[in-house]
Amino acid sequence: MTKAGGDPTIVDLRELAMPIYDGDLEAAQGIPPGARSLKAHFKDHDALLFCSPENNSSVSALLKNAIDWVSRQDGDESGLVPFQGKVALLTAASPGALGGLRGLRHLRETLEGLGVLVLPQTLAVSGADKAFGPDGLLDARRQDTLDKLASRLVVTTDRLAPRG
Repeated sequence: MTKAGGDPTIVDLRELAMPIYDGDLEAAQGIPPGARSLKAHFKDHDALLFCSPENNSSVSALLKNAIDWVSRQDGDESGLVPFQGKVALLTAASPGALGGLRGLRHLRETLEGLGVLVLPQTLAVSGADKAFGPDGLLDARRQDTLDKLASRLVVTTDRLAPRG
Protein backbone atom coordinates (compact mmCIF):
# COMPACT_ATOMS: atom_id res chain seq x y z
CA MET A 1 0.00 0.00 0.00
CA THR A 2 1.19 3.52 -0.70
CA LYS A 3 0.27 6.92 0.71
CA ALA A 4 -2.11 7.19 -2.23
CA GLY A 5 -3.89 4.01 -1.16
CA GLY A 6 -2.94 1.92 -4.16
CA ASP A 7 -1.23 -1.44 -4.24
CA PRO A 8 1.44 -0.93 -6.91
CA THR A 9 3.48 -3.42 -8.84
CA ILE A 10 6.74 -1.90 -10.01
CA VAL A 11 7.89 -3.13 -13.39
CA ASP A 12 11.39 -2.46 -14.70
CA LEU A 13 11.24 -2.99 -18.46
CA ARG A 14 14.95 -3.84 -18.51
CA GLU A 15 14.10 -7.05 -16.64
CA LEU A 16 11.72 -8.26 -19.37
CA ALA A 17 13.25 -9.81 -22.46
CA MET A 18 11.41 -8.11 -25.32
CA PRO A 19 13.10 -7.87 -28.69
CA ILE A 20 12.38 -4.90 -30.93
CA TYR A 21 8.85 -5.42 -32.25
CA ASP A 22 8.95 -7.17 -35.60
CA GLY A 23 5.83 -8.63 -37.24
CA ASP A 24 7.83 -11.38 -38.92
CA LEU A 25 9.38 -12.39 -35.59
CA GLU A 26 5.92 -12.38 -33.99
CA ALA A 27 4.54 -14.57 -36.79
CA ALA A 28 7.41 -17.03 -36.42
CA GLN A 29 7.77 -17.14 -32.62
CA GLY A 30 4.67 -15.51 -31.15
CA ILE A 31 4.62 -12.96 -28.36
CA PRO A 32 7.81 -13.20 -26.25
CA PRO A 33 7.51 -14.28 -22.59
CA GLY A 34 8.52 -10.83 -21.28
CA ALA A 35 5.73 -9.20 -23.28
CA ARG A 36 3.23 -11.80 -22.03
CA SER A 37 4.30 -11.05 -18.46
CA LEU A 38 3.85 -7.31 -18.97
CA LYS A 39 0.50 -7.87 -20.69
CA ALA A 40 -0.64 -9.85 -17.63
CA HIS A 41 0.41 -6.97 -15.33
CA PHE A 42 -1.61 -4.53 -17.42
CA LYS A 43 -4.67 -6.79 -17.31
CA ASP A 44 -4.35 -7.36 -13.54
CA HIS A 45 -4.28 -3.64 -12.65
CA ASP A 46 -6.92 -0.94 -12.99
CA ALA A 47 -4.48 1.96 -13.12
CA LEU A 48 -1.14 2.55 -14.77
CA LEU A 49 1.51 5.01 -13.62
CA PHE A 50 4.19 5.54 -16.24
CA CYS A 51 7.61 6.90 -15.29
CA SER A 52 9.63 7.48 -18.41
CA PRO A 53 12.74 9.23 -19.58
CA GLU A 54 12.64 11.28 -22.77
CA ASN A 55 14.60 10.38 -25.86
CA ASN A 56 14.93 12.95 -28.65
CA SER A 57 11.81 14.83 -27.53
CA SER A 58 9.70 11.66 -27.52
CA VAL A 59 8.82 8.62 -25.46
CA SER A 60 11.71 6.24 -24.85
CA ALA A 61 12.17 3.50 -27.42
CA LEU A 62 12.09 0.89 -24.65
CA LEU A 63 8.66 2.01 -23.40
CA LYS A 64 7.21 2.38 -26.90
CA ASN A 65 8.44 -1.10 -27.79
CA ALA A 66 6.86 -2.55 -24.64
CA ILE A 67 3.52 -0.91 -25.44
CA ASP A 68 3.74 -2.22 -29.02
CA TRP A 69 4.21 -5.78 -27.75
CA VAL A 70 1.46 -5.52 -25.10
CA SER A 71 -0.98 -4.26 -27.74
CA ARG A 72 -0.59 -7.31 -29.99
CA GLN A 73 -3.57 -9.57 -30.53
CA ASP A 74 -3.13 -12.79 -28.59
CA GLY A 75 -5.17 -15.63 -30.06
CA ASP A 76 -8.77 -14.44 -30.07
CA GLU A 77 -8.05 -11.68 -27.55
CA SER A 78 -7.82 -8.17 -28.98
CA GLY A 79 -4.62 -6.27 -28.33
CA LEU A 80 -6.77 -3.55 -26.78
CA VAL A 81 -7.85 -5.75 -23.85
CA PRO A 82 -4.84 -4.89 -21.63
CA PHE A 83 -5.70 -1.19 -22.02
CA GLN A 84 -9.50 -1.30 -21.69
CA GLY A 85 -10.92 0.47 -18.66
CA LYS A 86 -7.49 1.69 -17.55
CA VAL A 87 -6.66 5.09 -16.08
CA ALA A 88 -3.08 6.35 -16.39
CA LEU A 89 -0.85 8.98 -14.84
CA LEU A 90 2.17 10.09 -16.84
CA THR A 91 5.43 11.17 -15.26
CA ALA A 92 8.86 11.74 -16.74
CA ALA A 93 12.37 12.49 -15.58
CA SER A 94 15.25 13.84 -17.57
CA PRO A 95 18.47 15.70 -16.82
CA GLY A 96 17.28 18.40 -19.24
CA ALA A 97 15.43 21.59 -18.30
CA LEU A 98 12.00 20.30 -19.38
CA GLY A 99 12.24 17.06 -17.42
CA GLY A 100 10.88 14.84 -20.19
CA LEU A 101 7.73 16.88 -20.74
CA ARG A 102 7.88 16.67 -24.54
CA GLY A 103 7.96 12.88 -24.50
CA LEU A 104 4.81 12.72 -22.39
CA ARG A 105 2.80 14.24 -25.25
CA HIS A 106 3.68 11.29 -27.48
CA LEU A 107 3.05 8.79 -24.70
CA ARG A 108 -0.38 10.36 -24.07
CA GLU A 109 -1.29 10.11 -27.76
CA THR A 110 -0.24 6.46 -27.89
CA LEU A 111 -2.15 5.45 -24.76
CA GLU A 112 -5.29 7.41 -25.65
CA GLY A 113 -5.21 5.74 -29.07
CA LEU A 114 -5.36 2.39 -27.24
CA GLY A 115 -8.35 3.52 -25.17
CA VAL A 116 -6.65 4.48 -21.92
CA LEU A 117 -8.09 7.41 -19.95
CA VAL A 118 -5.00 9.54 -19.29
CA LEU A 119 -5.22 12.07 -16.48
CA PRO A 120 -4.60 15.62 -17.70
CA GLN A 121 -2.05 16.36 -14.97
CA THR A 122 1.54 15.19 -15.38
CA LEU A 123 4.83 15.54 -13.55
CA ALA A 124 8.10 16.17 -15.36
CA VAL A 125 11.23 16.18 -13.20
CA SER A 126 14.08 18.23 -14.62
CA GLY A 127 17.64 17.74 -13.43
CA ALA A 128 16.75 14.11 -12.79
CA ASP A 129 20.38 13.12 -12.44
CA LYS A 130 20.42 15.06 -9.15
CA ALA A 131 16.72 14.98 -8.20
CA PHE A 132 16.41 11.58 -6.54
CA GLY A 133 17.60 10.07 -3.29
CA PRO A 134 17.08 6.61 -1.81
CA ASP A 135 13.58 7.57 -0.57
CA GLY A 136 12.31 9.39 -3.66
CA LEU A 137 12.49 12.97 -4.82
CA LEU A 138 14.83 15.22 -2.85
CA ASP A 139 12.65 18.30 -3.42
CA ALA A 140 9.77 18.05 -0.93
CA ARG A 141 7.52 20.17 -3.16
CA ARG A 142 7.99 17.83 -6.12
CA GLN A 143 7.46 14.78 -3.91
CA ASP A 144 4.24 16.33 -2.59
CA THR A 145 3.08 16.92 -6.16
CA LEU A 146 3.82 13.31 -7.05
CA ASP A 147 1.97 12.06 -3.96
CA LYS A 148 -1.07 14.19 -4.83
CA LEU A 149 -1.08 13.01 -8.43
CA ALA A 150 -0.82 9.37 -7.33
CA SER A 151 -3.76 9.95 -4.98
CA ARG A 152 -5.74 11.49 -7.85
CA LEU A 153 -4.98 8.39 -9.94
CA VAL A 154 -6.27 6.09 -7.20
CA VAL A 155 -9.39 8.20 -6.54
CA THR A 156 -10.24 8.51 -10.23
CA THR A 157 -9.74 4.81 -10.81
CA ASP A 158 -11.94 3.96 -7.81
CA ARG A 159 -14.70 6.30 -8.99
CA LEU A 160 -14.71 4.75 -12.45
CA ALA A 161 -14.63 1.15 -11.22
CA PRO A 162 -17.73 -0.85 -12.06
CA ARG A 163 -19.93 -1.38 -9.05
CA GLY A 164 -21.06 -4.91 -8.56
